[in-house]
Amino acid sequence: MLKKRDLHDAPILFPLLNDLAVKPYVREKAETIEEYYFFLNKMMIQEENGELISRTIVDEWDAPIGAITLYDTQDQMGFLATWIGKPYFGKGYNQYAKDLFLRELFLEKDIEIVFLKVNKVNERSLNAMKKIEYAVHASEHYPAIHEQINRGSKKYELFAIYKDAFIFHLHEQEQDTYGELEA
Repeated sequence: MLKKRDLHDAPILFPLLNDLAVKPYVREKAETIEEYYFFLNKMMIQEENGELISRTIVDEWDAPIGAITLYDTQDQMGFLATWIGKPYFGKGYNQYAKDLFLRELFLEKDIEIVFLKVNKVNERSLNAMKKIEYAVHASEHYPAIHEQINRGSKKYELFAIYKDAFIFHLHEQEQDTYGELEA
């Protein structure tokens, strides 16, 4: 469901990204396919330099359908951003990709806290946050970060996922699965 970013995916991702249901909410803004190639190449270089971690989200046939990225990584923290093409909305891909990516970040990489800034007008993302039981509203705990992300004209809610909470969540899932197998 996740793979490393690849320039070969640009022709498939670019039209998905430029849909009006997606484009206003993403960092990966590009007006032309050439600009998107440049953007992807820059992201791949930034990943090599440890500035971000990014994966392409693929469907069950390995077709690219979106992207998930941890931006601004420093001090074992970063900001999570994800987008899915409109034809794939509401099919569970976003939550599944988040779960896989968080496993990678917390179990394989040296990340302790993942922040999510959610545009206050993006009802789809705000509702998705309610489904993540291990994410907490973090504006009060990180007022400086909350203030920083709200300096522009767009206003955001700040959430955090802590490594310990996510690992506890994984442990609970395993216990539930183990209990079902015993029954």
